[in-house]
Amino acid sequence: MSLGECLPKTGVHMEITVQFSANLPVKLTKRKKWVVASCPILDVHSQGENEKKAKKNLKEALTLFFISCFERGTLDAALKSCGFNPVDFADPRKKLLQPAKNFIRVYIPFLGYQQAQQDSCHE
Repeated sequence: MSLGECLPKTGVHMEITVQFSANLPVKLTKRKKWVVASCPILDVHSQGENEKKAKKNLKEALTLFFISCFERGTLDAALKSCGFNPVDFADPRKKLLQPAKNFIRVYIPFLGYQQAQQDSCHE
């Protein structure tokens, strides 16, 4: 279902911004005068003049990767092909792992609309 299909034809709409984040592994490699920043688990790479700029550019590349996959309707397939699987957190044996220092947090912003006095877009 697209966002347009979710919007009602009449009524007042509220704009809602939701931000997801992902802690992803990063690998830094010095190449002559450049630093290459890679997220091996998603096969996304970028570079910069130093580590800070390389990480910043990788964050941007990863955010654009997620947005692009979402817009094309391929996010679930892309994640599955990279080996991601959902985890049942109701199972007490499963715990969220704290990211190591070689991880970066990537933010994935979404903008949604909701009709006033409506709980969801699904009817």
